[in-house]
Amino acid sequence: MKEDPIDTILENLSAQEVAEKAEEAKGMESPEELPILPIRESVLYPKMLLPLMVSQDRHVKLIDSALLGNKMIGVVALKNKEATEVKPEDLFEVGTAAYILKMLKMPNNSLRLLIQGTSRIQVGEFTQKDPFLRARVKTLADQGEKSSETQALMAGVKGIFQKFVEMAPNLPAELAIMAMNVEEPGVLADLIASTLNLTLEDKQAILETLDVIARLEKVNLSLSKELSVLELGSKIQSQVREGIDKSQKEYFLREQLKAIQKELGEKDERTVEIEDLRQRIARAKMPPEALKEAERELDRLAKMPPAAAEYTVARTYLDWLIEIPWAVATEDNLDIQQAQKVLDEDHYDLEKVKKRILEYLSVRKLKADMKGPILCFVGPPGTGKTSVGKSIAKALGRKFIRMSLGGVRDEAEIRGHRRTYVGALPGRIIQGIRKAGSNNPVFMLDEIDKLGMDFRGDPSSALLEVLDPEQNYSFSDHYLEVPFDLSKVMFITTANILDPIPAPLRDRMEVLDLPGYTEEEKLRIAKDFLVPKQIAAHGLTEERIQFRDGALRRIALEYTREAGVRNLEREIANICRGVARKVAEGAEGLTVVDPESVPSYLGPVKFFSEVAERTSEPGVATGLAWTPTGGDLLFVEATRMKGRKGFSLTGQLGEVMKESAQAALSYVRSKAKTLKISDNFFDSSDIHIHVPAGAIPKDGPSAGVTMFTAITSLLTGRPVRSDVAMTGEITLRGLVLPVGGIKEKVLAAKRAGITTLILPKKNEKDLEEVPEQVKKDLEFRFVQKMDEVIQIALKPEPQKRFQGVRNSKAPGKKRRGKASKA
Repeated sequence: MKEDPIDTILENLSAQEVAEKAEEAKGMESPEELPILPIRESVLYPKMLLPLMVSQDRHVKLIDSALLGNKMIGVVALKNKEATEVKPEDLFEVGTAAYILKMLKMPNNSLRLLIQGTSRIQVGEFTQKDPFLRARVKTLADQGEKSSETQALMAGVKGIFQKFVEMAPNLPAELAIMAMNVEEPGVLADLIASTLNLTLEDKQAILETLDVIARLEKVNLSLSKELSVLELGSKIQSQVREGIDKSQKEYFLREQLKAIQKELGEKDERTVEIEDLRQRIARAKMPPEALKEAERELDRLAKMPPAAAEYTVARTYLDWLIEIPWAVATEDNLDIQQAQKVLDEDHYDLEKVKKRILEYLSVRKLKADMKGPILCFVGPPGTGKTSVGKSIAKALGRKFIRMSLGGVRDEAEIRGHRRTYVGALPGRIIQGIRKAGSNNPVFMLDEIDKLGMDFRGDPSSALLEVLDPEQNYSFSDHYLEVPFDLSKVMFITTANILDPIPAPLRDRMEVLDLPGYTEEEKLRIAKDFLVPKQIAAHGLTEERIQFRDGALRRIALEYTREAGVRNLEREIANICRGVARKVAEGAEGLTVVDPESVPSYLGPVKFFSEVAERTSEPGVATGLAWTPTGGDLLFVEATRMKGRKGFSLTGQLGEVMKESAQAALSYVRSKAKTLKISDNFFDSSDIHIHVPAGAIPKDGPSAGVTMFTAITSLLTGRPVRSDVAMTGEITLRGLVLPVGGIKEKVLAAKRAGITTLILPKKNEKDLEEVPEQVKKDLEFRFVQKMDEVIQIALKPEPQKRFQGVRNSKAPGKKRRGKASKA
């Protein structure tokens, strides 16, 4: 059964006929047994009219049977609206007895009905299932009596319903009048419930509620909810209408303003804005391709209403195109002497960097259209890589832009987002150029070795175009989509180590090493730069605080262990804070910081020289290691115990380092007779090699010489000299091969108090980078074979300690401050 518009059924039924038939229905009493007509998604209430359309054969037979009798049927809602074959269990237990007011038979044999509910019924036992349902029914009467509370509730419900009808667009005003004339609370509840947009369950719940007060309260609650929804919708519509009215008003006023301005010979704001943009585009002196794109976008903007969503996007894009310094460049300072003076004032040492910059300036003086160099400063933290970039910009007279690449994982950070994305912007390269305001700044890409990559792309690949002099003259940002010339920019990158940098990217840069500072260099930097800076930063003056050279030297040696000067500056700042507190508390006069007073500010000494203690027993050798923070000492300990050819390696050693240890042991076994060791020493022994600082991973071949020396010292019983440190790769043929990081290793040895260094002969050339003041206090012994290392590093055999020493001659020549061959 389906509900049908009542107009279709009543088109030939007059109001008088409806009234007569409705009056006839009032007098009908529900029999004890009725044919049951299921209806879907609707509920019929007593006294209410309901139009239906009946098309199924069994239901047509039901109507025909009822019309032959008393025209009474039972109307019950279906629980499951999807059911095709209706069974008794698919129906609710409470329904409505109804009287057929009108029936129209259609050409397709379907029926159109108008029925009126007479009373609530409870469906009992089904007496017939075919051809249609028939069941015993029991009439359910309303419960509850009228009272003052009921009258008040009815009045409130009528008032709400009247407001509801006024706001509902599909309800006639007569419905509110009809409700106002209803005196019975149950009928009022049924009338209102039949007009509300409720779920089937809520409608059925109202039908099953016999207590008229409870029924009215349920209807009141549902009515209030429906009214709230209507009020909210009305409020929204009102706001929309106001907005439309306001927009229309503004449109008309603008049109009138245009007409007035036209009569006065003036231009409107929109025209002024477009012309201003056109003039700015002309002044920007863009290259042809960028100019063509800017003019095309400006034409689009001129035809676009300001309220359009694309308007802001196009305007922002034009602003970026205009504000980029296409033709704006700073003039380089080509005075070589002045540039060198600026670099020397800001930084001590760093001769390689200064030499390269002055060479660039010299070539620029001779060839004006030279492309900007792409440099990579590599060195430990605190050696001045970032700050020297600022000094270079200052010396050249250029703008300086710094971009940190640490943790950058998104390619869009470099190339930008396409304009199709909401909130799109150019990449940080173009943003930096715009911020600098010139097309030839010094652009520093800091921490390039800490670039990352993930699903959003690989930033290092995007940098290939930026840092390639053969490509960056036409760098294309995803946002701009027009080429920009980066060849005039001086790019400077910084890194602590080169290994994480991809090979194609590393190949595009000129690498300049910034090694760690010597003790004298640190002292000079502290006196000339760090101390004045920290005195000024803490509100002090030279009349309040002075640092003795000995105090600065002690801070550098005993309170810091680094290649740079960052921690040294931090400790100087600690002392300045202590003095500043005294001054703030009322202390007067000059405070002199000497070596004896340093612990009172910085506490106990943090670093000690452990060389003598470590090498006091056989089996301990001192090596030299390179780390990202500079050089360091590396101690190798070897011990022997009863066993059978066991060989253990501990201390978080990498594969290369383990292989070096195995090669050292194999060489010792092959040279056992020469070294005066038992041939079968390994058959009854286990050997264990440990490299302390076990929490730190270690790798590389340069500890081969140190491991060989430690094993030989252990098996011969001859301790290693406490003033000797060594480095070098070994082979099974007994050769000592060259290694890297010589300058950092020499500086580490100098800091630790080592006086003799054993180095591979092929590393002799690397000493040119070591300052003379460091070399003059060190003895360098260069070796080619591992046997030479033993003669230099190990103490003499006990039985020969006092024999023939006067006539003995150590292998190789030795000299102070200069390298000697072994």
